[in-house]
Amino acid sequence: MEKLTIIASRKNKPGGGRKTGTGKFLEPTTALRVPASQEPIIKDFLAAYQRRKLANSLDVVSDFEWPKLLSQPVLLPLYSSKVSAGFPSPAEEHVEKRLDPSEFLIDQKDATFFVTIQGQSMIDVGLMPGDKAVVDRSKIASIGDIVLAVLDGEFTIKSLAKKKDGSPRLLPANSTGAYSPIDIKDGMSFEIWGVVTGSFRRFK
Repeated sequence: MEKLTIIASRKNKPGGGRKTGTGKFLEPTTALRVPASQEPIIKDFLAAYQRRKLANSLDVVSDFEWPKLLSQPVLLPLYSSKVSAGFPSPAEEHVEKRLDPSEFLIDQKDATFFVTIQGQSMIDVGLMPGDKAVVDRSKIASIGDIVLAVLDGEFTIKSLAKKKDGSPRLLPANSTGAYSPIDIKDGMSFEIWGVVTGSFRRFK
């Protein structure tokens, strides 16, 4: 009875006990008595439930592609004049320089590849479904960078952050609240594969 009294008093104490949403499942929990023979089955079910919740926030990427390195650069005109509507003047004096799209997008050719964005977890930073994200494996990720991470065998693109205790955290960029931050915890397989340096898309 003494043990029960201690648990009850801790629960009723203001600010006492574990804060709501900070446990393993990031939501309130409750005590439940189950037959001992069913304990492994229930644990497996909860583990699967946790993996499914995590997968919903991952928005895994697809279509890993290496850039095709051309022997001759593709130089397209970059106009210096600002145009609000219509076409820029084709006059040569308005051409500021010629731009190679590959050179603009890629810093380290041997360490860069493209992945296709899936889902809408990063739309607030302009990464839309179907976009090609440019990933550079040679860059060292810093807090605030958009990164390609592999988490428990699944690739995902998120912003890199950290918690107060210094452990890494992956943040979505979707103001609707449909995606939750992902805290990296003990037992998770986690690695940063590269830094997202840009993206591109086609409209037609």
